[in-house]
Amino acid sequence: MNITPKIFIDSTAEQWHPAGDGVERKLLGYDGDLMMMHVRFQKNAVGYIHSHPHRQVTYIETGVFEVNIGSDKKILKAGDCYFVPPDIPHGVVARENGSLVDVFTPCREDIVAAHQNKN
Repeated sequence: MNITPKIFIDSTAEQWHPAGDGVERKLLGYDGDLMMMHVRFQKNAVGYIHSHPHRQVTYIETGVFEVNIGSDKKILKAGDCYFVPPDIPHGVVARENGSLVDVFTPCREDIVAAHQNKN
């Protein structure tokens, strides 16, 4: 995939896209090596257990989340963060309305392609 990065991103100009029941996301900065995404959850919404070959670090911007990484489970709140190594199953459950900021390396080309197809 040929990705031309935006140098400045006005997040209010970026569209939210559905990503499951009670979950929506928008892409922020990205190129082929790195990607940042904003994700909003309604209370009790689930980011289902999945895995991918990308490294992921996630900042909990608002809310409280039950975070599952491999066989570990922990309740995290606004200001906390978690790291997911490649190919480790992980997911979250929103204990209240909240938002996350996900960063991936390399870029999740599957998510970029899905967003481009919806615009």
